[in-house]
Amino acid sequence: MAFEALDELLDETLCLPIGGHTYTVPAPSAEVGLRTQALINAAATAADGGQVDEQVLGDAAERDLYRDVLGTAHDDMVADGVTWPALKHSAITAMVWIAQDKAAAERFWNAAGDPNRLAPNREARRARSGAAKSTPSRGSTSGTSTRPAPNPAKPRARTRR
Repeated sequence: MAFEALDELLDETLCLPIGGHTYTVPAPSAEVGLRTQALINAAATAADGGQVDEQVLGDAAERDLYRDVLGTAHDDMVADGVTWPALKHSAITAMVWIAQDKAAAERFWNAAGDPNRLAPNREARRARSGAAKSTPSRGSTSGTSTRPAPNPAKPRARTRR
């Protein structure tokens, strides 16, 4: 089996519908992709309270990241008078696409960026995972020991050897 041409295998665009028009976001350059990955990693590190590389954040602040991740779709959106929230949501969706994949970008887009809409409710998570429908009763013999726990107030008897 021979390798097929990669450009024929990959769908390298992201199509975003806004106000009756579909904007096509082209695949970013390797430079933009790497910078976006670094920025997202730095943001995740900062969110977790970690030390952030100031160079990464400085580079991202210096450039027009939204224009870079949207490519030609950015100018089309501006020319068509797309609102700021729509342009911002489009750019962040493109960043999710770049950093993760098209399926993650679609979930983000359809949730309108709301984390509460991204996380399924408890019932949906259980249905997908096949988890138990209820908590076992206290009398359950689900592998727990029936031996009583030691009483910390009562000293243990010591044996001499």
